Amino acid sequence: MPSDRRQFLTHLSVGGVALAALPSALHAQSPESHTSAGESVREIARALDRPAVQGQFDTSWPQKLTGKYKAVFDVPELTGGSGVWRAGLWCNHYRDLRGAQPEDLSPVLVIRHSAIPFIMTQEFWDSYDVAKLNKVMHPLTEKKTRRNPVLMTAEDDQLPPTFANLALHKQMERGTVVLACAMAFNAMVSLVAKRDKLGNPAAREKAMSMVLPGVIMQPNGIFGLTLAQENGCAFVAAA
Repeated sequence: MPSDRRQFLTHLSVGGVALAALPSALHAQSPESHTSAGESVREIARALDRPAVQGQFDTSWPQKLTGKYKAVFDVPELTGGSGVWRAGLWCNHYRDLRGAQPEDLSPVLVIRHSAIPFIMTQEFWDSYDVAKLNKVMHPLTEKKTRRNPVLMTAEDDQLPPTFANLALHKQMERGTVVLACAMAFNAMVSLVAKRDKLGNPAAREKAMSMVLPGVIMQPNGIFGLTLAQENGCAFVAAA
Protein backbone atom coordinates (compact mmCIF):
# COMPACT_ATOMS: atom_id res chain seq x y z
CA MET A 1 0.00 0.00 0.00
CA PRO A 2 1.46 3.42 -0.92
CA SER A 3 2.59 5.43 2.09
CA ASP A 4 0.12 8.29 1.48
CA ARG A 5 -2.85 5.90 1.49
CA ARG A 6 -1.50 4.14 4.61
CA GLN A 7 -1.26 7.51 6.34
CA PHE A 8 -4.79 8.34 5.15
CA LEU A 9 -6.22 5.19 6.72
CA THR A 10 -4.24 5.80 9.91
CA HIS A 11 -5.84 9.24 10.25
CA LEU A 12 -9.25 7.67 9.71
CA SER A 13 -8.66 5.14 12.47
CA VAL A 14 -8.19 7.89 15.05
CA GLY A 15 -11.24 9.86 13.98
CA GLY A 16 -9.74 12.33 11.48
CA VAL A 17 -9.96 12.47 7.70
CA ALA A 18 -6.87 13.40 5.68
CA LEU A 19 -8.69 14.63 2.60
CA ALA A 20 -5.51 15.95 1.10
CA ALA A 21 -4.33 12.35 0.77
CA LEU A 22 -7.16 11.30 -1.51
CA PRO A 23 -5.81 9.80 -4.75
CA SER A 24 -5.91 11.70 -7.99
CA ALA A 25 -8.33 9.10 -9.34
CA LEU A 26 -11.09 10.91 -7.46
CA HIS A 27 -11.12 13.68 -10.01
CA ALA A 28 -13.59 13.40 -12.85
CA GLN A 29 -12.22 13.81 -16.36
CA SER A 30 -14.16 15.13 -19.34
CA PRO A 31 -17.56 13.83 -18.16
CA GLU A 32 -20.46 13.96 -20.60
CA SER A 33 -22.82 15.26 -17.92
CA HIS A 34 -20.64 18.19 -16.86
CA THR A 35 -21.77 21.68 -17.70
CA SER A 36 -19.60 23.36 -20.34
CA ALA A 37 -19.08 27.11 -20.55
CA GLY A 38 -21.45 27.29 -23.51
CA GLU A 39 -24.09 25.26 -21.70
CA SER A 40 -23.76 27.53 -18.66
CA VAL A 41 -24.47 30.59 -20.81
CA ARG A 42 -27.47 28.89 -22.40
CA GLU A 43 -28.82 27.95 -18.96
CA ILE A 44 -28.51 31.58 -17.85
CA ALA A 45 -30.35 32.69 -20.98
CA ARG A 46 -33.16 30.21 -20.33
CA ALA A 47 -33.38 31.32 -16.69
CA LEU A 48 -33.72 34.94 -17.79
CA ASP A 49 -36.65 33.89 -19.95
CA ARG A 50 -38.29 32.12 -17.00
CA PRO A 51 -38.11 34.46 -14.00
CA ALA A 52 -38.45 32.75 -10.62
CA VAL A 53 -41.75 33.44 -8.88
CA GLN A 54 -42.64 33.56 -5.21
CA GLY A 55 -43.34 30.08 -3.91
CA GLN A 56 -41.59 28.28 -6.74
CA PHE A 57 -38.56 27.61 -4.55
CA ASP A 58 -38.29 26.99 -0.82
CA THR A 59 -36.45 29.93 0.72
CA SER A 60 -37.52 29.21 4.30
CA TRP A 61 -34.53 26.94 5.04
CA PRO A 62 -32.47 29.72 6.75
CA GLN A 63 -34.87 29.31 9.68
CA LYS A 64 -33.08 26.00 10.34
CA LEU A 65 -29.74 27.77 10.87
CA THR A 66 -30.03 28.10 14.62
CA GLY A 67 -26.56 26.95 15.66
CA LYS A 68 -23.85 29.12 17.16
CA TYR A 69 -21.46 28.06 14.39
CA LYS A 70 -22.62 28.38 10.77
CA ALA A 71 -20.84 27.65 7.51
CA VAL A 72 -21.84 27.20 3.88
CA PHE A 73 -19.77 24.83 1.74
CA ASP A 74 -19.65 25.51 -1.99
CA VAL A 75 -19.37 22.25 -3.98
CA PRO A 76 -19.21 23.01 -7.73
CA GLU A 77 -17.07 20.10 -8.96
CA LEU A 78 -17.48 16.33 -9.10
CA THR A 79 -14.16 15.56 -7.37
CA GLY A 80 -14.87 12.22 -5.78
CA GLY A 81 -16.90 13.67 -2.93
CA SER A 82 -14.20 15.62 -1.11
CA GLY A 83 -16.28 18.82 -1.04
CA VAL A 84 -19.14 17.04 0.70
CA TRP A 85 -16.86 15.26 3.15
CA ARG A 86 -15.19 18.53 4.16
CA ALA A 87 -18.51 19.75 5.56
CA GLY A 88 -18.70 16.70 7.81
CA LEU A 89 -15.06 17.13 8.78
CA TRP A 90 -15.79 20.73 9.84
CA CYS A 91 -18.50 19.45 12.18
CA ASN A 92 -16.13 16.86 13.63
CA HIS A 93 -13.40 19.41 14.29
CA TYR A 94 -15.74 21.92 15.91
CA ARG A 95 -16.98 19.11 18.13
CA ASP A 96 -13.47 17.94 19.03
CA LEU A 97 -11.69 21.30 19.33
CA ARG A 98 -14.44 23.71 20.35
CA GLY A 99 -16.64 21.36 22.36
CA ALA A 100 -19.58 22.05 20.05
CA GLN A 101 -22.75 20.04 20.52
CA PRO A 102 -24.86 18.97 17.51
CA GLU A 103 -27.31 21.80 18.13
CA ASP A 104 -24.42 24.31 18.00
CA LEU A 105 -23.60 23.49 14.37
CA SER A 106 -25.47 24.69 11.28
CA PRO A 107 -23.71 23.51 8.12
CA VAL A 108 -25.10 24.18 4.63
CA LEU A 109 -23.95 22.35 1.51
CA VAL A 110 -24.56 23.91 -1.90
CA ILE A 111 -24.31 21.34 -4.71
CA ARG A 112 -24.06 23.11 -8.04
CA HIS A 113 -22.47 23.22 -11.49
CA SER A 114 -20.64 19.96 -12.37
CA ALA A 115 -21.25 18.42 -8.93
CA ILE A 116 -25.02 18.18 -9.43
CA PRO A 117 -25.01 14.34 -9.87
CA PHE A 118 -24.18 14.09 -6.16
CA ILE A 119 -27.82 14.89 -5.29
CA MET A 120 -29.12 11.93 -7.28
CA THR A 121 -29.93 8.54 -5.75
CA GLN A 122 -27.90 5.41 -6.40
CA GLU A 123 -30.81 4.19 -8.55
CA PHE A 124 -30.24 7.16 -10.85
CA TRP A 125 -26.47 6.52 -10.98
CA ASP A 126 -27.11 2.89 -11.90
CA SER A 127 -29.82 3.61 -14.45
CA TYR A 128 -27.92 6.33 -16.30
CA ASP A 129 -24.30 5.15 -15.93
CA VAL A 130 -23.33 8.35 -14.13
CA ALA A 131 -20.09 6.94 -12.71
CA LYS A 132 -19.00 5.70 -16.13
CA LEU A 133 -19.83 9.00 -17.82
CA ASN A 134 -17.85 10.89 -15.22
CA LYS A 135 -14.99 8.38 -14.86
CA VAL A 136 -15.60 8.13 -11.12
CA MET A 137 -13.29 5.79 -9.20
CA HIS A 138 -13.59 4.34 -5.71
CA PRO A 139 -11.88 6.79 -3.33
CA LEU A 140 -9.66 4.17 -1.70
CA THR A 141 -9.30 1.23 -4.07
CA GLU A 142 -8.94 3.51 -7.12
CA LYS A 143 -10.93 0.94 -9.09
CA LYS A 144 -13.94 1.61 -11.27
CA THR A 145 -17.20 1.91 -9.39
CA ARG A 146 -20.84 2.47 -10.21
CA ARG A 147 -21.44 4.11 -6.86
CA ASN A 148 -22.23 7.72 -6.03
CA PRO A 149 -19.14 8.51 -3.88
CA VAL A 150 -21.01 10.71 -1.43
CA LEU A 151 -23.49 7.89 -0.70
CA MET A 152 -20.90 5.17 -0.09
CA THR A 153 -21.23 3.07 3.06
CA ALA A 154 -18.87 1.02 5.19
CA GLU A 155 -20.93 -2.14 4.60
CA ASP A 156 -21.15 -2.03 0.80
CA ASP A 157 -18.18 0.05 -0.31
CA GLN A 158 -15.16 -0.91 1.82
CA LEU A 159 -14.93 2.49 3.48
CA PRO A 160 -13.82 2.84 7.11
CA PRO A 161 -16.89 3.64 9.26
CA THR A 162 -15.45 7.01 10.28
CA PHE A 163 -15.24 8.02 6.64
CA ALA A 164 -18.61 6.55 5.63
CA ASN A 165 -20.21 8.55 8.44
CA LEU A 166 -19.53 11.68 6.37
CA ALA A 167 -21.76 10.46 3.53
CA LEU A 168 -24.26 13.01 2.26
CA HIS A 169 -27.35 11.20 3.55
CA LYS A 170 -25.69 10.73 6.96
CA GLN A 171 -24.97 14.45 7.20
CA MET A 172 -28.56 15.26 6.22
CA GLU A 173 -29.80 12.96 9.00
CA ARG A 174 -27.77 15.09 11.42
CA GLY A 175 -29.40 18.31 10.20
CA THR A 176 -27.11 19.56 7.41
CA VAL A 177 -29.06 21.71 4.95
CA VAL A 178 -28.37 20.57 1.37
CA LEU A 179 -29.20 22.96 -1.47
CA ALA A 180 -29.07 22.21 -5.19
CA CYS A 181 -28.83 24.43 -8.26
CA ALA A 182 -31.94 24.15 -10.42
CA MET A 183 -30.01 25.41 -13.44
CA ALA A 184 -27.37 22.69 -13.13
CA PHE A 185 -30.12 20.13 -12.53
CA ASN A 186 -31.18 20.60 -16.15
CA ALA A 187 -28.17 18.43 -17.06
CA MET A 188 -29.82 15.55 -15.17
CA VAL A 189 -33.12 16.21 -16.95
CA SER A 190 -31.35 16.21 -20.31
CA LEU A 191 -29.66 12.90 -19.47
CA VAL A 192 -33.04 11.31 -18.71
CA ALA A 193 -34.62 12.81 -21.82
CA LYS A 194 -31.82 11.51 -24.04
CA ARG A 195 -31.62 8.00 -22.60
CA ASP A 196 -35.37 7.43 -22.17
CA LYS A 197 -36.48 9.43 -25.22
CA LEU A 198 -38.84 11.57 -23.14
CA GLY A 199 -40.07 15.11 -23.56
CA ASN A 200 -38.82 17.72 -21.12
CA PRO A 201 -41.78 17.70 -18.70
CA ALA A 202 -41.77 13.89 -18.35
CA ALA A 203 -37.97 13.77 -18.11
CA ARG A 204 -37.97 16.47 -15.42
CA GLU A 205 -40.61 14.64 -13.40
CA LYS A 206 -38.64 11.39 -13.60
CA ALA A 207 -35.35 13.06 -12.69
CA MET A 208 -36.96 14.85 -9.74
CA SER A 209 -38.31 11.51 -8.46
CA MET A 210 -34.70 10.32 -8.09
CA VAL A 211 -33.32 13.32 -6.17
CA LEU A 212 -32.25 12.44 -2.63
CA PRO A 213 -35.11 13.14 -0.22
CA GLY A 214 -34.54 16.34 1.69
CA VAL A 215 -32.47 18.17 -0.93
CA ILE A 216 -33.80 21.71 -1.38
CA MET A 217 -33.75 23.05 -4.94
CA GLN A 218 -32.79 26.71 -5.39
CA PRO A 219 -33.07 28.86 -8.55
CA ASN A 220 -29.29 28.60 -8.80
CA GLY A 221 -26.39 27.71 -6.55
CA ILE A 222 -25.14 31.27 -6.16
CA PHE A 223 -28.53 32.30 -4.79
CA GLY A 224 -28.23 29.60 -2.12
CA LEU A 225 -24.67 30.60 -1.27
CA THR A 226 -25.46 34.27 -0.83
CA LEU A 227 -28.67 33.63 1.13
CA ALA A 228 -26.72 31.42 3.53
CA GLN A 229 -24.11 34.15 4.00
CA GLU A 230 -26.83 36.74 4.59
CA ASN A 231 -27.96 34.51 7.44
CA GLY A 232 -24.60 34.33 9.15
CA CYS A 233 -22.79 31.45 7.41
CA ALA A 234 -19.05 31.64 6.82
CA PHE A 235 -18.23 30.83 3.19
CA VAL A 236 -16.06 27.80 2.43
CA ALA A 237 -14.84 26.88 -1.07
CA ALA A 238 -15.08 23.13 -0.44
CA ALA A 239 -14.10 21.80 -3.87
